[in-house]
Amino acid sequence: MKKGVEYTGEVFKLKFPNKGIVDCGEEGTAIVKGALKGQRVRFVVSKKRSEYSLGRLREVEKKSYLEDATPLCPHFGLCGGCAYQTMSYENQLEVKKGLVKDLLDNAIDGEYEFEGIIGSPNQWAYRNKMEFSFGDEFKDGPLALGMHKKESFHDIVTVDECKIVDTDYNKVLRCVLDYCADKNIPFYHKMRHEGYLRHLLVRRTVRTNELLVGFVTSSQFDGDEATFIDGLKDAILDLDLSAEVKGILHIINDGVADIVQSDETRIIYGDEFIYEEILGLKFKISVFSFFQTNSLGAEVLYEKAREYIGDTKDQTVFDLYSGTGTIAQMIAPVSEKVIGVEIVEEAVEAAKENAKLNGLDNCEFIAGDVLKVIDEIEEKPDMLILDPPRDGINPKALNKIIDFDVDKMVYISCKPTSLARDLETLQERGYKVEKVCAVDMFPNTVHVETVCLLKRI
Repeated sequence: MKKGVEYTGEVFKLKFPNKGIVDCGEEGTAIVKGALKGQRVRFVVSKKRSEYSLGRLREVEKKSYLEDATPLCPHFGLCGGCAYQTMSYENQLEVKKGLVKDLLDNAIDGEYEFEGIIGSPNQWAYRNKMEFSFGDEFKDGPLALGMHKKESFHDIVTVDECKIVDTDYNKVLRCVLDYCADKNIPFYHKMRHEGYLRHLLVRRTVRTNELLVGFVTSSQFDGDEATFIDGLKDAILDLDLSAEVKGILHIINDGVADIVQSDETRIIYGDEFIYEEILGLKFKISVFSFFQTNSLGAEVLYEKAREYIGDTKDQTVFDLYSGTGTIAQMIAPVSEKVIGVEIVEEAVEAAKENAKLNGLDNCEFIAGDVLKVIDEIEEKPDMLILDPPRDGINPKALNKIIDFDVDKMVYISCKPTSLARDLETLQERGYKVEKVCAVDMFPNTVHVETVCLLKRI
């Protein structure tokens, strides 16, 4: 295959998470992002490698046998958020289950029990947090607020009918967009570093029915900013929402990177946090808190993790990459002590507050990099819980974790390819994979969580 040349071929295999391997006969094979097994696709070769090529999808000429559903969302195809809406939820689960099992079968030595996949309680309106971006749908087009267009760094699709969130999100998005467009406020240009509007953050709880809004801008406002912000607050509070608006924040971010961060946060209404309840525990959540984005799905995930963790009576448990301490607090009532380690300081402070909120005095949370912190902890763990970020565990940290020589550990992964890589090291160092279960926390998307139980041989 030649770079820049267009080819047509059949997708004969899926490569996790959302790439099809395309057979083009004598021309060879290519890996094409966004292609599904069974499709016939047209693509352009973007990179040429010795054994295969990488391609950019141009058109699906023939549907896959897996595509048995009509997309519910009107933004499907333009928005880069959901890729699996053309499949029934049953087929989505089968695809994810098969991809996880194939991946782990290649990584795991010997026999292990694969428990399949557990679906999300809700296929639609399940997300409890969204980060929307300001921009334009095409160069110099009208103001847009939503998600990035598929395969685009610059263009934004206004997703005011998104189906993976409650309608409250769509109402807030449309209100904020209309208000800013009416005032002719410019969005922040990522390349020129000019403009004002950057992001809109919305969090909504399921159990407590509370809503938190974060309006993210630069400091480059030309005019009476206070009046503008006050008017925006009133517009949001006037909306007919099913949840109660508990707080509206103005977040100033003058960083050049296209990420959501705060140089200064101003409370313009209410509080800067909301509360959610998971498995009988209460959690205080800010706009920046790490918290599972599918509240009901998180209960399913944590129930499976708790099953794998088993009896922890009289044990000291380390919860590494602990976030806001959800898992640590879940097992604290039946453990001697739980120590959580998390690099994000704000998450650690939230974990400490949440532990007090839930009356738990045997939880300790430490802020810092796992690689460094575990050398400084005096206690030794009887068991380990690992819940690392998408890229998995730093190899040096993983070796230190293995040196604790615990009899059992539970690894929770949001990226099966990272899990597969880390399992190879764990097995080389004397651990056997006993059980694995996939949990779908992200219906209609390519993502899936995996819970893995390992024991020392």
